Amino acid sequence: MLNLEIPKQLKAVADAAHEIGAGMFRPISRKYDTAEHEYPRELEMLHAMLSGIDDGGAAVGARELRKQAAPEAAPGGRPKVRNGRNMAAVLNIEALSWGDVGLLLTIPGHGLGNAAIAAVATPEQKQRFGGKWAAMAITEPEAGSDSANIRATAVLDGDCWVLNGEKIFVTCGERAALIVVWATLDKALGRAAIKSFVVERGTPGMELVGLEKKLGIRASDTATLLFRDCRIPRSNILGSEEVKVAQGFAGVMETFDNTRPLVAAMAVGIAGAALETTQRLLAKEGIATGYVANLAHTNALAAELHRMEAELEAARLLTLKAAWMADNGRPNSMEASMAKAKAGRVGSQITLRCVALCGSVGYSEEELLEKWARDAKILDIFEGTQQIQQLIIARRLLGKTSRDLR
Repeated sequence: MLNLEIPKQLKAVADAAHEIGAGMFRPISRKYDTAEHEYPRELEMLHAMLSGIDDGGAAVGARELRKQAAPEAAPGGRPKVRNGRNMAAVLNIEALSWGDVGLLLTIPGHGLGNAAIAAVATPEQKQRFGGKWAAMAITEPEAGSDSANIRATAVLDGDCWVLNGEKIFVTCGERAALIVVWATLDKALGRAAIKSFVVERGTPGMELVGLEKKLGIRASDTATLLFRDCRIPRSNILGSEEVKVAQGFAGVMETFDNTRPLVAAMAVGIAGAALETTQRLLAKEGIATGYVANLAHTNALAAELHRMEAELEAARLLTLKAAWMADNGRPNSMEASMAKAKAGRVGSQITLRCVALCGSVGYSEEELLEKWARDAKILDIFEGTQQIQQLIIARRLLGKTSRDLR
């Protein structure tokens, strides 16, 4: 049976996250958008509060986020349905993004690197790195959307791995306590040899080269990191050292199956905020935007807003489906890409259109609309561009490999 209602327990936590977005994020949103690279100290108290929510099983960010095993069948043979951490995370992130995506991305302890640790780390590693803030370093000057083209290397030398290479566009690369670095053990073995490694901040050989000045999400730092003969313990490789050529780097890529619905939720949240604000501003000017009994009496502006609402709801349902599948042990790679592709595109289109509909007010700093339009664009780019998501979806639908369909 299809049930689209949000469980009461998850809704209560999401409502609390919405209050945080309204009461904490929005009041300081413009401040940290202007003061780029200044760390938002207000988030320290929030970190402690959100960690308590996570400890109760209602995930807020990427910490402890992973694909669950399929639930056992209920009496009578009907499958049980589980709404777990993945569903909780997308609901809470949507609510927090209604406040500010940049601030959300820099909440201590909830980095994208934490999702990689949760996805592929051993139980011992999860305990050792648990509770620490982890950033994720994937992109390189020569390897952007094609993660399989990574050139950073990891060479085993006694009881240490020696890392060499450059990583760019590392979200929270200056602030996080841990950096999860993707590197290859052997370039000749292709994508199967790509593994992820945990580097603690302050490790000799890891250097912060610079911080990007960006269009949006300015509250979140975006760093360039250089690794020169950076030695880390052998035990800091996430998961197994074994290179399984037949498997490719599916284990590492599972991280994206967990994080892409989160990015989709960010886009849904920010687009929802833009629509709500636009309707409020238009109503203030006496322009009716609500639904009417006779569609022939709907004005063109209201009709356009209704179409955007429909697009946003489609993106939201795709996002919830991808999260639900992860919670219930179902492969969700295609659905995660569908959610990311739809929400990323819709989020950018809606926020830009809302700026236009509100004219000079939308374009000025009087409201947050212009900021949301700037913030939304990155959600269509990072964690895999629109084109990459469409390629992944096509491969899954056609049963093609990455070698067959590029």
